[in-house]
Amino acid sequence: MKRALMLLRRRLIGSIPVLLIVIVGTFLLLEAAPGDAVDAYAVSTGGDAGMIEQLRRSWGLDQSPATRLAIYLWSLLHLDLGRSVIFSRPILSVILERLPNTLLLMGSATALSFGLGSLLGILAGSRPGGLRDRFLSIGSLTLYAIPGFWLGLVLTVVFSVQLRWFPSSGIETIASGKHGFERILDVARHLVLPVGALGFIYLALYLRMMRTGMAEIWRMDFIRAARAKGLSRRRIVLRHVARNALLPLVTMLGLQSATMLGGSVVIESVFSIPGLGRLAQEAVAGRDTPLLLGIILVSTVVVIVINLLVDIAYAALDPRVGATEASS
Repeated sequence: MKRALMLLRRRLIGSIPVLLIVIVGTFLLLEAAPGDAVDAYAVSTGGDAGMIEQLRRSWGLDQSPATRLAIYLWSLLHLDLGRSVIFSRPILSVILERLPNTLLLMGSATALSFGLGSLLGILAGSRPGGLRDRFLSIGSLTLYAIPGFWLGLVLTVVFSVQLRWFPSSGIETIASGKHGFERILDVARHLVLPVGALGFIYLALYLRMMRTGMAEIWRMDFIRAARAKGLSRRRIVLRHVARNALLPLVTMLGLQSATMLGGSVVIESVFSIPGLGRLAQEAVAGRDTPLLLGIILVSTVVVIVINLLVDIAYAALDPRVGATEASS
């Protein structure tokens, strides 16, 4: 427990510079982009030069970039993400409304890809070079080459438009009045296609990594020793080969969290899911810089938290890693 806490403390301290770099870098990139929220508002509604100047003063856009960055950093110290221009609401409340949908989509897709990908990887790596291994390897490469948005559109056409098995969009039925277990089932039906579109791509990656790791472990000396002891092949596969091949997958799980979050943005647009991805799209269309900064900041925090959990899990699976970092 002490080793895990020390490892967690080191990771939290190391994440502070990452957050600062993301905040400052994102702010400067958005400042370099042409136009602002007032320009977007003027294009959509019109207005004279006097009104535009008054809006820039009321929204604080007439100040210098350095001043606005300093004000923003000071507000972040008080956990204040500012106020959205297009929603006229506190940014934190807007993000907290959308964040659960993204986390639900991302978590379900991660569980599908990691769990099923690891299982299929064990099946492929139990007999490297066999017929089952070749079939699963070719299938995984084919699946990994398919773009996520295209897979989502195909799943929608087949299972929603033609077969009418699942809804084509949304996170749940609008104004259904369902509660409790019925609502859970309704949300689950809406998530089948987007979770499949997002999870199947990364499933292929975990399958390939698991199979490759097991193929290398089969050639190691301790596997020969296990065979010499007369252990069954099933026990060798599950307790020795697969367990040691699982460590790189846990590492990849943390590295892929940012990619999974970025992929969920596309899937949310395809299936019209009101999550952070759709919110970011609306913020870009409305030139809402504070809202976009808040979305990127919260996304960064989510990725950091996921990597912290992965580090703790890795230390539990391989005590040598945690012990080395905690004692240094």
